[in-house]
Amino acid sequence: MNAVDTAMILAAGFGTRMGALTNDRPKPLLKAGGRTLIDRVLDHVASAGLTKAVVNLHYKGDQIRHELSERAAPEIVFSEEHPDILDTGGGVVHALPKLGRNPFVTINSDAVFIGPNPLQALLSAWNPANHDALLLMTHVSNAMAYTRCGDFFLSADGDRPRRRGAAEIAPFVYSGAQIIAPGVFSNAPAGPFSTNIIWDRLLSEGRLAAVEYTGQWIDVGTPDGLEIADKALT
Repeated sequence: MNAVDTAMILAAGFGTRMGALTNDRPKPLLKAGGRTLIDRVLDHVASAGLTKAVVNLHYKGDQIRHELSERAAPEIVFSEEHPDILDTGGGVVHALPKLGRNPFVTINSDAVFIGPNPLQALLSAWNPANHDALLLMTHVSNAMAYTRCGDFFLSADGDRPRRRGAAEIAPFVYSGAQIIAPGVFSNAPAGPFSTNIIWDRLLSEGRLAAVEYTGQWIDVGTPDGLEIADKALT
């Protein structure tokens, strides 16, 4: 079994739903509980025993590069996306030479969790014999500041996801972290695309799995979400 020792931090986005808060800085550098969102994610990476983080950059990327320049662990390398931003899937494909041949974590740079290390939950459940991607899910009852309709159902044994589809609501939301094998990107589209394309293919092949996070996840998509995160972490 190949060891998972690398994470990709998705930090290239514009953060447009944050409004004026991201006019002069990228969303990963907004603070909750006195620390930047991206530093909190990197703390999870380091405490889970991962030794390397690839951080993708586009919007105000120089600020992120400067902010992380003195961080000791994990080792940080950057993946620049220019002239165009590449979305979640395209960003991963662009960074593959830096991510290596083993399965790796991807995690959103604004993912805020209250409770156990979310990456440890993924690492404990990862089994490449049974799946090629493992998504971290949160039950909507444990999703703070979340106002949408949920993303997935889980199977009776708790690990096989099914999309909400035509259902009005679903009980689980993707909380922004996964482990995924690099080989699933071998026939990926060129240019920008969403990782949802990869997930749909793995769903059809029975190679997508999920694990439920037992703590709380905060949806930091808007200024209200950031305020809730700040209060929860202070």
